[in-house]
Amino acid sequence: MPSHGMRLRTATHDDAPHVLRLWALLFDGDGAAHEEPWRRHARSWFAQLVGEPNLARFPVIDVDGQIVATAVGSLELGVPNPYCTKGRTVRLANLITHPEHRNTGYGTVVVDDIIEWARSIDADRIDLSATAQGQRIYERAGFVATTAPRLKLVL
Repeated sequence: MPSHGMRLRTATHDDAPHVLRLWALLFDGDGAAHEEPWRRHARSWFAQLVGEPNLARFPVIDVDGQIVATAVGSLELGVPNPYCTKGRTVRLANLITHPEHRNTGYGTVVVDDIIEWARSIDADRIDLSATAQGQRIYERAGFVATTAPRLKLVL
């Protein structure tokens, strides 16, 4: 259950350093402020989309002035098909709660926020890739595993 000092809000341009620090925990483990190419690109991407509520959603959990959890929802437009009739898929990514604030329900709060946002922009579905640690949050929200093959090509 989320704590009383918790506030759910949408990230702003000023939140970029704090959001990027949390994202770094996903990829770097310690969140140290190394300037790697992905960080420059992520900072630029965030700056472009943070003010575009029809294209992306950046919920954050603010506890006493500190951002301790976040996730990203971004709209992907594709070809309409029987499984995505309008071709509007939200990609849910970068769900992270600072280690000192885990098991507080904050992850569930930001996932629920992105689900509501996806409904509000008339998306067909939400896709994500889950770690073993995060899978229970998604399953409780109604996500199910698919059998669709997934391939990638790193350029």
